[in-house]
Order: sequence, then C-alpha cells, then structure tokens
Amino acid sequence: MKVSREQAALNRERIVETAATLFRERGYDGIGVADLMKAAGLTHGGFYGHFGSKEDLLAEACAKALEHSAERWRQRAAHAPEQARGAIIDAYLTPRHCGNPGAGCAVTALGADVSRCGPAARDALAHGVREQLAILAPLEPGADDAEKRRQAIADYAAMVGGVLLARLFADEAQANEILDAVRSTLHAT
Repeated sequence: MKVSREQAALNRERIVETAATLFRERGYDGIGVADLMKAAGLTHGGFYGHFGSKEDLLAEACAKALEHSAERWRQRAAHAPEQARGAIIDAYLTPRHCGNPGAGCAVTALGADVSRCGPAARDALAHGVREQLAILAPLEPGADDAEKRRQAIADYAAMVGGVLLARLFADEAQANEILDAVRSTLHAT
C-alpha cells in the first residue's frame, strides 16, 4: 500500500527519533534494522525506502539527538545567561543523565561507535559537538574568544569523560563520586 508524502515524512521522522533513542541506549551494534523498525511501529521492508544504510540512519539519529541537546543548552543560556554555564554543567553531570543514555548526550553514548563509522556519521556527531561548543564558549571565563573556546573544549571533554567513567561503575556511590568530582572541578574554574 502506497503512503502519502506526508505520511512518509512522518514515518521517517518516527524512525529517526526511535533510532536516536535506541542507538544511545544499546549502541550502534546493539540493535538491528528489523528491531529498530519494529520499535518505530513499521515493517522492516520499508527501511531502505527511507535510508541507504543503517549508518545513514545513525548519522541522522546523531544529528537529531544533538539538535535536541543543543536546544536545551540554548534554553538554559537564554533563561539565565549569567548562570548558564553552571546550569549546563549541573544538568549534564547528574545521575539521571548517567543512568538514562537513551535520552542523554549522543557523544557519551555513541562517540566510540561513531568514531569507527564512515564520514557521514562522524560529520553529524562532529557538527553537533561544534554546535554545543559554540553555545558553551561565550559562557566561559576568559580574556578573549580563543581562551573561552579552549575552556569550552576542556569543559566539554571533562563532562563527556565524567559521564563515560561514571557509567562504568555499577556502584552508584562510585559513579556519583566521579560526577561530583568533575562538577566541582568545573565550577572551580
């Protein structure tokens, strides 16, 4: 049965949103196309009508996830500009973010997977990181734009690394110790 263009666009969006969550939860190799399509409420056969490959879907899913993250960062920056840096750090380095990769940062959940993929997926993730750095840099302390950008890169790397390390520990106290250490260090800069 043929679907309208509008329905096809809605289906594609549903696939991308579902993939953005499931890839972050399970990793790129942790879910197949058939299960992704089933989770989106669609048949496996329709996948290649929307995407050339699973990796193409990964690229779009990463872009979508990071778009949502960047929007949350922009909202924090607009809501309280003088407190935005701290609010972003505090929201990122939480047990909730650490324990919920499907709704969290695509970089912490998929960075290692995407680094082994082709250029489309790497470019999508890199674009999202550049966008987040562009939001964070003006909020950073520093004498000039170059210094603020360096600090944003260091802060972002610390946040990503903190969440990655915390996710390694089943012991909640150890995970929280890592998140707290990174958070307090970043607030001290």
